[in-house]
Amino acid sequence: MSRPPLVPPLKCQGIKTKLVSAIAKIADARDYSRWIEPFCGSCVVALNVQPKKALLCDTNLHIISLYQGIQSGKITAASAKEFLTSEGEKLKTQGEPYYYEVRERFNDAFTPLDFLFLNRSCFNGVIRFNRKGKFNVPYCHKPLRFAQAYVTKITNQIRQIAQVLSAVDWTFEVSDFRSTIAKAEAGDFVYADPPYAGRHVDYFNSWSDVDEDALAAHLGALPCDFLLSTWHSNEFRRNGAIDAVWSRAGFHMLKREHFYHVGSSEDLRHPMIEALVSNFPMTEQPEKAPEQPVLFAVEGKQITGHLRETK
Repeated sequence: MSRPPLVPPLKCQGIKTKLVSAIAKIADARDYSRWIEPFCGSCVVALNVQPKKALLCDTNLHIISLYQGIQSGKITAASAKEFLTSEGEKLKTQGEPYYYEVRERFNDAFTPLDFLFLNRSCFNGVIRFNRKGKFNVPYCHKPLRFAQAYVTKITNQIRQIAQVLSAVDWTFEVSDFRSTIAKAEAGDFVYADPPYAGRHVDYFNSWSDVDEDALAAHLGALPCDFLLSTWHSNEFRRNGAIDAVWSRAGFHMLKREHFYHVGSSEDLRHPMIEALVSNFPMTEQPEKAPEQPVLFAVEGKQITGHLRETK
């Protein structure tokens, strides 16, 4: 993947912007007719792999609604610019109370542009909903958040995504992983990026050991290729599911370290080892780009490679 990665307009915890080169390299070496994601989230992987045909699903209806709006043309770069500029001015003059006014408005009406506004003005870009399905992330305390340059950046992202969607056959659906994976057929390629157990879970992304086991069983029974990304370990602990679930016979694993950016301050943001798990041997190395040296490791063997620096 030689082009700079496309960055989606939504900020999401655990976004795979820095893994898309590796994922695309692996996927491009496989022969498939349809790309399927049961946890599409920000859609950063699909937007960069850019399969001609895809089924992109998530349980978070607000993410799906935003992308359906861009795909249908109801949400355009121009309409988003007008909305964010207008709402940004109100935030600038009224500050924190206006953020909570928009949050209450969104929780009553659930409009995609309000969702985008909240995602870009809440604390650390966190997407979190309470048990009643209400967005409950506090304000980021940046009243000048929607400066002209920032709005332009977001609207350019929407414009680029609209261009991608106009050239492909993608379907966005609100669906859980079991229903989504059940639709996979021979010749498909399933990419799964489930919530991290005990991390980044909420009303739409609850996750447990039972879910992890069920996902492994569904992926292991697929009639097609799959690739899964999950956290392997950090300096404090190791993901227990790596040994209990993802090291079983028939699965193959690569590991990659990247910097984990969710945290209220720099000292709370730590390196994370990510695992890529598949049902086929992964011998391909990521394409070389000297800006960011990284280390890949196959279980039992290390491979040195380079990935492009991304944001």
